Amino acid sequence: MKVLVIGAGNMGLTYAEGMSKSKLLKKKNIMVLDTCTEKLQSLKNVDHFDTYKELNDCVPEADIIFIAVKPYHSEELLTKISKLVNPGQIIISIMAGVTIKAMQELSGLDKVVRAMPNLPAKIGKGLTSYVASPEVSRIELLTIESLLNTTGKSIHVTDEKYIDASTGISGSGPAYVFYFMESMMEAALQMGFSKNDSKVLVSQTFTGAIELFNQSDLSPKGWMDRVASKGGTTQAALDSMDDNNVKELIKEAAFSAFSRAVELGKENLQHA
Repeated sequence: MKVLVIGAGNMGLTYAEGMSKSKLLKKKNIMVLDTCTEKLQSLKNVDHFDTYKELNDCVPEADIIFIAVKPYHSEELLTKISKLVNPGQIIISIMAGVTIKAMQELSGLDKVVRAMPNLPAKIGKGLTSYVASPEVSRIELLTIESLLNTTGKSIHVTDEKYIDASTGISGSGPAYVFYFMESMMEAALQMGFSKNDSKVLVSQTFTGAIELFNQSDLSPKGWMDRVASKGGTTQAALDSMDDNNVKELIKEAAFSAFSRAVELGKENLQHA
């Protein structure tokens, strides 16, 4: 099996590096294509995948075509691909807002997977949600899941609407966490801690809380109840958040990202 990654940007290279470690692929079974000569030159000495600049040199050789370019390149790219593909090939796309239907119509391929990764994939801690067209078999889905899991974890959803929804939770979610961390670090600085100590206080607090959550069956509410005591410091903080409607504002932010993902999909469909 050979995989072609189109787009040697951050996420494209993240998946190329991750998939190159998969037991499903042998050395040099990863191909990476980019139109930037400087980018290709910088990858020249990477020994676990081959680099290409022309579609006709690599698209016909691929079993899976992994597309990691900006959505506004989708129409031109997929139209060019349509002249080089064969019916057995599978497209996996991480292009935000580009629907399975649009990719099928533009590429001429029936087997299409739409995926939504997030930034922690860069360190092997990512979450990728994905949905496949009905033409993708169960065995092919298992292969795709195995490849996506090389950058963390994946979840298979049954409806394309959940890709837009996962954009609002996991796709954009790391930024919400960083926003919360920044707020806590600013509070620590105002309390008199140094910049370095503020970073350690906040990052270790997040790391510890996440590990506690992952290693138990307790809900977030259950953990809050364990930490907070009536009339105590933690309860004062939680009461302040409730009084300021923080929970609803966070949910509203997630739905804003979700709504924007839907809008982007409609915009790209109109241009397809």
